[in-house]
Amino acid sequence: MIGAVGVVVPARDEVGTVGACLDAIAHALRRLPARLNRAVCLVADRCTDDTAATAAAAFGGWAPGLVCRTDRDRTIGEVRALGVRRCLSPLAGHRPAEILVLNTDADSTVDPAWACEHLARAEEGHHAIAGSAELLTPSALRPLARCRYQSLLEDALGPDGHGNVYGANLGVRADAYAAVGGFAALPTGEDHDLWNRLGRAGFRRCYDDRARVATSSRLSGRAPAGLATLLHGLSKA
Repeated sequence: MIGAVGVVVPARDEVGTVGACLDAIAHALRRLPARLNRAVCLVADRCTDDTAATAAAAFGGWAPGLVCRTDRDRTIGEVRALGVRRCLSPLAGHRPAEILVLNTDADSTVDPAWACEHLARAEEGHHAIAGSAELLTPSALRPLARCRYQSLLEDALGPDGHGNVYGANLGVRADAYAAVGGFAALPTGEDHDLWNRLGRAGFRRCYDDRARVATSSRLSGRAPAGLATLLHGLSKA
């Protein structure tokens, strides 16, 4: 049985969105059963703005909240891995099999039922859960780009669900995460890489359309070859 839930949020110069992101996470975590311990780690990665201060203010005196600042040049995979390590530290009283680690991004807002849906899938015996993602402001894209993006989502649909994996909406049990070596030090694609290694190792995975996150539709992102790069390409095609 899951006894603790940790949330990891990498952020780089996200002062405009991090407050809403953390507020949404706090709301989602409040809907979890009271028996569960909680921890949230925001990793302020080489921020040149007030992301870290804004996050600290959003956490206030909220005990589960932790801001981790790093100025070292790290890949997004390394940043996520650092966040997982820091997030697991206050949950060390639980066995890894009892801890569910949820990942999202600072330019995203999670649905109120997000954490509960991930928890439900984990309690069913899944080791990893890939939630769905929609665009926060799809109207910011050209109509043709919106159609192309929707077509890509529809192409990924399969009998097991939506068929997409997003670092902004990925849950994994801590024991399975550790067994495959966690997030790799990749500049992009760290989410798919972890998902694929979990599958090859025989861990149970599922797609969940009910665990929803709304994420930025900006065309210039932080990670090379990430969602922003895809949207930029669709808008130019």
